[in-house]
Amino acid sequence: MVFRGFACGAPGEVFGEVCFNTSLEGYLEVITDPSYAGQIVTLTYPQVGNYGVCLDDVQHESPALRGLVVRDLCATPSHWRSELSLSEFLRTAGVVAIEGVDTRSLVRHIREAGAMRAGLSTLDTDETSLLAKVCAAEALVGANLVRTVSSEASKQHGHLPKSHAFALADAMPSKHTVVAYDCGVKDAILQNLVRCGCEVVTVPWDTSADEVLARRPDGVFLSNGPGDPDAVSETAAQAEKLLGHVPLFGICLGHQMLSKAAGARIEKLKYGHRGGNHPVMNLLSGRVEVTAQNHGFGPVFSSLGPLIAEESGGVSAHEDDLRAWVRRGVAPVVANERFGRIQLTHVNLNDGTPEGMAFLDVPAFSVQYHPEAAPGPTDAHYLFSAFMRLMAGDRDYLNIDIACDRLAGWRFAEQR
Repeated sequence: MVFRGFACGAPGEVFGEVCFNTSLEGYLEVITDPSYAGQIVTLTYPQVGNYGVCLDDVQHESPALRGLVVRDLCATPSHWRSELSLSEFLRTAGVVAIEGVDTRSLVRHIREAGAMRAGLSTLDTDETSLLAKVCAAEALVGANLVRTVSSEASKQHGHLPKSHAFALADAMPSKHTVVAYDCGVKDAILQNLVRCGCEVVTVPWDTSADEVLARRPDGVFLSNGPGDPDAVSETAAQAEKLLGHVPLFGICLGHQMLSKAAGARIEKLKYGHRGGNHPVMNLLSGRVEVTAQNHGFGPVFSSLGPLIAEESGGVSAHEDDLRAWVRRGVAPVVANERFGRIQLTHVNLNDGTPEGMAFLDVPAFSVQYHPEAAPGPTDAHYLFSAFMRLMAGDRDYLNIDIACDRLAGWRFAEQR
């Protein structure tokens, strides 16, 4: 497939896996999310850039994505927080981008054929030449992209942007110390931990478990990150050593790391989950959460172990489509040979894939989606509260009214 358009970012030529994101807003957070390393991102919303760029909303020191594809890039943004236009930001950050593309056609193609290698060039417009370069480009599977976005040294985090104070309340007093594995962590996640009352230190992706435990943290956070989880074996190995010794919370890649630590098999999804509108059923509360997501891989729940029928509504046989548990109203439990019982807590209602789990015999839980709402909804904010409760020793830490907690920390919640 060939799509022509107009350059709207930095000049250059890039290759990567083309994917799409269905978010209606939050384009800056998407573009600066380190989890997009190695990917050319297509935004499905037709006009992008209309409210400009506020640099306090950037999620990482520099964009890690390979390129950007949009239908229409607004050249004259209008918003009281805007500091520069999106095209200016893209050029300054060195991001190759194209506009004028029929993004609906491109997204339909990806949905039919799956995520695939692609090229984006302002230098070479010969289709035969570009196709040859695309075919020779490195595939995403098997590539360790985490090492390209992780920090090289430990860092203390506590800065909260002043420009967010119009919407977000001040941070809670510090109660717990948290060590966060930086596999490409988003700033919004660290800011949420700080706002909930955590003193946060990030460490590189391959930091040993012994070094982390030597810091005597109250909890350990496993962050989001890009690429193939099977290529990030060092982080999974450390997660395995930490399980049972300190409370653990994982998001996205962190969820996959905990799954690998427990011996799960990881699969590549056909076109992944990327957007701010993915429905997820919380099997514990029976509520549906509208979630923000960004991942192309996920664990296979059945590979964690056999079902415990007595704790799974009398069912002993696994099903590929986990929406069967939604219909039963049951949160099933498996017997894991490494860490005891593991419960499925969340299911994607679009395709029946696993979205969350809780270890019942050691203090650990994780979700595949993003609760930090950057970009996206706030339905899953309760997961940060749950982590605080887990570190405080509350065995019923996930028993939270998510309808009330979804506005926690937002100033407009006080005005309801």
